[in-house]
Amino acid sequence: MIYSYINGLVNYAVEKGLIDECDSIYARNRVLALLKLDDYKEEDVLKVELCELLKGLCDYAVEKGLINDSITERDIFDTEIMAIFTDRPSTLIKKYNELYKKDPVLATDWYYNFSCNTNYIRKDRIAKDVKWKTETEYGTLDITINLSKPEKDPKAIAAMRNAKVSQYPLCQLCKENEGYLGRLNHPARGNHRIIPLSMEGEDFYLQYSPYVYYNEHCIVFNKIHKPMIIDKPTLRKLLSFVDYLPHYFVGSNADLPIVGGSILAHEHFQGGHNHFAMEDAKPIYEFTVKGYPNSKLAIVKWPLSVIRVYSNNKDEAANLGEHILNTWMNYSDEEVSIYAYTDGIRHNTITPIVRKKNGLYEMDLVLRNNLTTEEYPLGLFHPHPEYHNIKKENIGLIEVMGLAILPARLKKEIQLVEEILLGNKDITEETEKHRAWIDSLKKKYTFTKENVDSIVKEEIGKTFGKILENAGVYKMTDEGIDHFIKFTKAL
Repeated sequence: MIYSYINGLVNYAVEKGLIDECDSIYARNRVLALLKLDDYKEEDVLKVELCELLKGLCDYAVEKGLINDSITERDIFDTEIMAIFTDRPSTLIKKYNELYKKDPVLATDWYYNFSCNTNYIRKDRIAKDVKWKTETEYGTLDITINLSKPEKDPKAIAAMRNAKVSQYPLCQLCKENEGYLGRLNHPARGNHRIIPLSMEGEDFYLQYSPYVYYNEHCIVFNKIHKPMIIDKPTLRKLLSFVDYLPHYFVGSNADLPIVGGSILAHEHFQGGHNHFAMEDAKPIYEFTVKGYPNSKLAIVKWPLSVIRVYSNNKDEAANLGEHILNTWMNYSDEEVSIYAYTDGIRHNTITPIVRKKNGLYEMDLVLRNNLTTEEYPLGLFHPHPEYHNIKKENIGLIEVMGLAILPARLKKEIQLVEEILLGNKDITEETEKHRAWIDSLKKKYTFTKENVDSIVKEEIGKTFGKILENAGVYKMTDEGIDHFIKFTKAL
């Protein structure tokens, strides 16, 4: 039976254009080598999904003692199998560049499909993500319970106690990940391929996120392992990227803890071919800034505090963005608890997002502040404690734009909460965190088996909207907007 799985995988690779028919025997022999097989028998081609083929091969490897039966070791093994069918970087780069000369869309479409077909993007895991939409006063928010990242494997955690400590690659974004075998505490990247590009005279690489939270979710990272920073050169890089791929947006997480991303040690941006609710936010106050004649600005209606810049001049857009950033970095408004510094520590920064529309640069500068207080030790402009049952983690770039990435624990907890609301279960230690929320829902709705799931999901979506409001330094109230306008007068 094992040969049917091998034949199925080779046939899959030919059908997807990963290898030519004349490569079939070579590829089959490389798989046999990984499985420590020195024999081969003709068996029927097994025609099932790629994930099933790889599972069958991993099951065999476990049975024969080639690997331990853990998620981590299975991932390393099946990635090495797929590396057999993944072109060398030089071949991939040549193909991408040939397509790019014809049309950037052709190039990214091909590269994205290649990343899926080689199983670098594990579509079977992404398909498990729970997704829905919620209508709010700010537009349609996208809600996702993230299940695509494999959970920590207890066996791998135990094995890591005795694992050799390695600093190679330095982080999961470094270029050295390309083709890397992986280890218990570092993901396998044998089928990982990156595309070189230049932005503002610096070498960068383009790749797709293996977890693709949205359509064609890409990452652009610096060749050099250096920290994230938001400044004028960063803004110029973002503007240059949308010149390079005008059908993509690009943005950067902020460069401070709490309001920043999960990897601040390596300069990188995120982009893709996706339309977020934030993009549709309407202007509620329009203005100009003296000295920038080619640019118009607006405050838009969004739970976070956004200044949108429209400009037909890249240099001016970068200069204006720097001016707004520098002004904001040193701006305080104690009446609404905005402090630029406390004890010499800076709190203000921005999350910038750039798009290109009809030849115009459209740049959203989201004002961020990471102040902590006695009442809000995790951050004043961070999810507040009453919403931690839904989300306690930082609000990064993707969520700023209106896509919630909620913790995997919620999938099970939602089911338990629904049973409690229907009167079929009592609150336990696992659901205690939801007690106040459950009580509020009981007062608001009459639940039935038919409506409970839609109501709970709708309320989670609305809670995400409230969490985004928590992250806004200026609230979308008359008072908040007045103070926001006051800031624009300082520009």
